[in-house]
Amino acid sequence: MNCIILDDEEMARVILEQMISNHLNLKLVGSFSNAMQAIKFLNQNQVDLIFLDIHMPDFTGFDFIQTIKNPPNVILVTSDKNFAIEAFEYKCIVDYLVKPIDVPRFDKAIVKAELAPKKDGSSNENKEKEDTVNEFYVNIDRRLIKIEIASVSIVEAKGDYILIKTDAKNYTVHSTLKKIEEKLPKDQFLKVHRSYIINTRKIIDIEDNSVLIGKEVIPVSRSNRQELIKRLNLL
Repeated sequence: MNCIILDDEEMARVILEQMISNHLNLKLVGSFSNAMQAIKFLNQNQVDLIFLDIHMPDFTGFDFIQTIKNPPNVILVTSDKNFAIEAFEYKCIVDYLVKPIDVPRFDKAIVKAELAPKKDGSSNENKEKEDTVNEFYVNIDRRLIKIEIASVSIVEAKGDYILIKTDAKNYTVHSTLKKIEEKLPKDQFLKVHRSYIINTRKIIDIEDNSVLIGKEVIPVSRSNRQELIKRLNLL
């Protein structure tokens, strides 16, 4: 996570900089003693987390948050315990650290920040899953073969085996349709029959209870037809 510090006390910044440097998941990209410098930086750079002091000359930490459009996650760092209730009225504030900060408490705050929703509403954990969903691997003849998800057109159950049909090649793997379905993005793939999952983006034609993908006609069960129609961008 890219982070910055905003604190008018030099020693407080030095201590935070040291703690941040000990975390592999944190990258300090700026350390500021006044709010205007930090605002200018945020206008030009993407930041995931702010370590923010409450009491600063002519500008409180809460003033700072209200000034920023779509503020990133914030950990308040202050010597004043009296603002804890007010602090959690702000959705972007994920924790409240009271100076002097000890390492275990700091570590706990970082865990909260890592799990907290980001601007797009997703947590970091979910984001990582999204980033790795572009492909999956299958075990064939003791080899792990990568399959790009976008290339998959049809997944067909054949007894104890699954036939994965891609743009370039077909793969037969020992698995279940349910297990393969869990690996595929739900906004792109749909189980249309007890034996078939299809890539809805590769549909060429739909007629009655079947779809055409490439040169193959795939049956669509009556119970799944309504969901299929919902997925289509109909005029």
